[in-house]
Amino acid sequence: MPIIIPKDLPAYEVLTRENIFVMNRERAVNQDIRPIEIAILNLMPTKVETETQLLRLVGNTPLQVNITLIHTDSYKSKHTPDEYLEKFYKNFSDISDRHFDGMIITGAPVETLPFEKVLYWSELKEILDFADKMVTSTIYICWGAQAALYHHYGIGKNPLEQKMFGVFPTKKTDGDLLLKGMDDIFFIPHSRHTAVDEAAVYANSNLKVLGVSDIAGISIIKSLDGKKIFLTGHSEYDRDTLKKEYERDLKKGLPIQKPYEYFTDGAATLVDMKWASAANLIYYNWINYYVYQVTPYKF
Repeated sequence: MPIIIPKDLPAYEVLTRENIFVMNRERAVNQDIRPIEIAILNLMPTKVETETQLLRLVGNTPLQVNITLIHTDSYKSKHTPDEYLEKFYKNFSDISDRHFDGMIITGAPVETLPFEKVLYWSELKEILDFADKMVTSTIYICWGAQAALYHHYGIGKNPLEQKMFGVFPTKKTDGDLLLKGMDDIFFIPHSRHTAVDEAAVYANSNLKVLGVSDIAGISIIKSLDGKKIFLTGHSEYDRDTLKKEYERDLKKGLPIQKPYEYFTDGAATLVDMKWASAANLIYYNWINYYVYQVTPYKF
């Protein structure tokens, strides 16, 4: 079944070419099916790319999924035109009284800042509380996961000596339904300068660790009630996302190593994309087991 997005959203054409079932709202309203309502708070500057990556994964289910894209009221994007946001996005204040079946909160390139120094931190705290109260289950990605762990559980983050950058083998540490069908070892891309306080995560009885990398550390955490899923990496990344980041940092003269276990040639041009199947399973299982099967038909 399809995801429901505007026909003129850039992701619509891309996903249609990839044979991912998308449907415009006009067609959707003629179907007598209650779609799953999923909100995406997109904090990334590369909004179009991030939308497409997440919609590709959310669209890989047999359910009709209605997507609402959200941005913050308190921070003006420097990289996305106002016209684009006005056309495809809603402010948080526009949806703050609505219930959603699922929500995704992305990362943001602010991880080296203390949480309280982030310009939209006050509003993000409101959104995190909203997700806890008004959403059946929420996925938090990278810095979004760090922010939620800090806000809800007081778990901090630690700076890394060098950027955690590459595609890292991850061990399944629990037979949770989120990882149903997953190999014992699977792969997740990471791109971050900080890491969650792992001792604090393990010490918290309300949290369960589902996936760990010997190199990248804790990769997947969930709350015991399944309302919160924390992904410290970027399973949603495209084949060339890390390549673009690597080339960008090189051009800026930043200290950057080649992404771990990513390129297959010395010239850093060919990519081994070995995380796509795990990414699809994570999001498929999340929608099925933590959203669709437990969300009420009527709130």
